[in-house]
Amino acid sequence: MENKRILLRITNLKQYFPLKGGRFVKANDGISINIYEGETFGLVGESGCGKSTLGRTLLQLYRQTDGRSIYYGRTLEEVAPKYFVETISTVNKRRRQYYELKAAYEAKQKEYEAMPDEVVEDRDGEKVTVSNITKYKKAEEMANARRAADNAYTDIVSIFGGFMIVEDLGKVVPLYMTLARAYEHCAKLRFELADVQLDERDVQYKYDKEESASKKKSLGAKLEKCKANTAAAQAKVDDAHKAVDEAKAHLEAERAKYADNPEFMALEALRDDGIDLARLTYPEMRHLRSDMQLIFQDPYSSLNPRMTVGQIIGEGMLAHGYFKKNNEQMQDAVLKVMDSCGLAPYFLHRYPHQFSGGQRQRIGIARALGVYPKFVVCDEAVSALDVSIQSQIINLLQDLKDQQNLTYMFITHDLSVVKYISDRIGVMYLGSMVELAPSQETFDHPMHPYTEALLNAIPTTDAKRELIILEGDIPSPVNPPKGCKFHTRCRYCTDICRHVTPELLEVRPDHFVACHHMLRANDATMNLDKINDRD
Repeated sequence: MENKRILLRITNLKQYFPLKGGRFVKANDGISINIYEGETFGLVGESGCGKSTLGRTLLQLYRQTDGRSIYYGRTLEEVAPKYFVETISTVNKRRRQYYELKAAYEAKQKEYEAMPDEVVEDRDGEKVTVSNITKYKKAEEMANARRAADNAYTDIVSIFGGFMIVEDLGKVVPLYMTLARAYEHCAKLRFELADVQLDERDVQYKYDKEESASKKKSLGAKLEKCKANTAAAQAKVDDAHKAVDEAKAHLEAERAKYADNPEFMALEALRDDGIDLARLTYPEMRHLRSDMQLIFQDPYSSLNPRMTVGQIIGEGMLAHGYFKKNNEQMQDAVLKVMDSCGLAPYFLHRYPHQFSGGQRQRIGIARALGVYPKFVVCDEAVSALDVSIQSQIINLLQDLKDQQNLTYMFITHDLSVVKYISDRIGVMYLGSMVELAPSQETFDHPMHPYTEALLNAIPTTDAKRELIILEGDIPSPVNPPKGCKFHTRCRYCTDICRHVTPELLEVRPDHFVACHHMLRANDATMNLDKINDRD
């Protein structure tokens, strides 16, 4: 995926839902993935593993408990988030906190390295050498400390880059604050420009449709006034862009002083102009809603029975300011979206109860695409449909993806469907990502025991195939097992699995696995019980 542009970068995402007694449902627990522009990312796993929660959390319908969700569909200049200013004004405090977290991690690392791998225990008078469980626990503490330090480090470096190493930021902070204010002013003017452009489009549409000469003359005068307002608003935006460019130039001049410093330049490469969705305010996130949409699982309950098809599809267009209420132009836009989704024009004034399940799902797709999104979460979008309709909807999604360069997260428990539609597949278990690989690679060379078991469950006519049965129930997300969450059902489990949480590591090109004893790539398809200890 080297040549692909990242649309979403998710790091250590956690979504905990509070319960009584200070307990939590750990629906998503430390997920780190990249989603690339124009791809279909398949997400599979048993019911209750956190797939739908992950999709909704990425859309910030649930505000995530912890972690980073960086969106690259917009820039800092376009959004001007408040957290940008807050990070600048508290940079010295944040840097001190980072050094404290780093020191804590290094201390735990030294403790870990000083501990022996094995210890001798007295068992009924007999000396027995066993694994050092205490060291396993210390490894878990060390990993948590490292993640905390990394998060604090990233928050600073993503904005300040190489200036992280500058002892005195007295000159840099004012320059950054000037840039932040320029961003805010530019974003405000851009919204004002969008409003006057909307007025101009409205009048232009009426002018083009009007046949009466007298009314057309009146509309013509109004149109000229709207064009003048648009030109004036555009001029203000252009001036604001110049102010942004000037603020950036001052910062670049300051950076040039450290061009010969290798450490500074290495940190500069880590600067990031993406938007951290988790740190946006509600109004800021609302402006991005049009970029990220959701197709619901149930085509029956997800549509308002009191609204017509035209109203359902047009609701998002009105909410995001594409058209004004009662604007005749909106009907043309709705009909265009309906046509792209295979819905006949005469459906416009009908109600949801008058349609089949497949037609309702098309309405749901049209509603999502009506605001021209960049990222769409398809939450079990075809699970409620029969096989023939499933095929139609999947083909429709594929066609729309090619036409509009859409990016999908396709959530499903149907492995045959996800294999057909997905470019990459992520396998989830109890809130954690256990394997991530290209679609065909996942099916040909599964390397996590849970993935192996899922694929083994696909019906086949091969009577000689070894049947893998996962024993026991899925543990509770309120009190998940320590270490690897799958160890209670895994036939390859050892002591390290019970105490140390495995990290998601790249073990083959674009193939990531979170397992202490991953399956040998060449043997996995044959379901052999051989394992390979991770380096």
